[in-house]
Amino acid sequence: METTGGSVRPFVHFNAKQDAELLNKAMKGIGTDEEAILRLLVARCNSQRQEIKSAYKSRYGKDLVSELQSEIGGKFEMVIVSLMTPPVLYDVTQLKNAIKGAGTEESVLIEILASRTQDQMKEIIKAYKKQYRKSLESDISGDTGGYFKRMLVILLQANREEGVDEGKVEKDAKELFAAGEEKFGTDEEKFITILGNRSTEHLRKVFVAYKKLSGYEIEESIERETSGGLQDLLLAVVKCTRSVPAYFAESLYHTMRRAGTDDETLIQIMVSRSEIDMLDIRAEFKRMYKSSLYNTIQEDTSGDYRKALQYLSGGNDG
Repeated sequence: METTGGSVRPFVHFNAKQDAELLNKAMKGIGTDEEAILRLLVARCNSQRQEIKSAYKSRYGKDLVSELQSEIGGKFEMVIVSLMTPPVLYDVTQLKNAIKGAGTEESVLIEILASRTQDQMKEIIKAYKKQYRKSLESDISGDTGGYFKRMLVILLQANREEGVDEGKVEKDAKELFAAGEEKFGTDEEKFITILGNRSTEHLRKVFVAYKKLSGYEIEESIERETSGGLQDLLLAVVKCTRSVPAYFAESLYHTMRRAGTDDETLIQIMVSRSEIDMLDIRAEFKRMYKSSLYNTIQEDTSGDYRKALQYLSGGNDG
């Protein structure tokens, strides 16, 4: 579904060659004009940034991203490099980084797999294979276990049913109730089958029926009946089913409102949602936390890094 909620739109009077020259000028000589780099790149959409990249290489025989990296540093560099990466490749790289090394960054797997559309998921799977010569499913399976792994594998099939099966709404709600609140112990299998395979519209109706039947929101039951990675994943799926922008607004809030800012997650969300639904996320953020995303970024970050994130938030919505 196309939304009109991106904070970054294609630049109207776009000229890739001219932009390449401006960036070169910003990096030449003593000192770097970070402001010029920032203003230019956040005002272009990703496909335009890719055109600038190739125009730069044609003109100067150098890789623009490497040049930028040699001129800027820190968190600001992380934002700029992320902005210069094509969206699908960005997701693929995040997933690979989450899997490799000691331990798995479960939160990255959860966020991407719970929030992407079926079509986006299919593109990610294809791009991952092309990039790493391995299947995303086998990499994730080799690195996770139990019901958590099984739910991730279901989501990787990107094969949710379509539409609402009215006859099944009540039945699904009863089965979820029987699988958790009604019995001693939990039938995780039922939770992952229903939450992993039904369509978004169908699940929304199931959640209403579940509340009527049990007196609880489905989230409350998941919190009581499951734990660890599986709990986090099921909650993310439920929240994204209710509202993807609200899910990301909550994630953003937690990246900044804990002791120390989780910059990696903050950058990941701001960049990956900038052309999709950032304006919707920002509206949800204000509704949920009674303060603007722009001002929260102001309080929790600094320097060019702060400016970059504030641009990506869509500017001051006080």
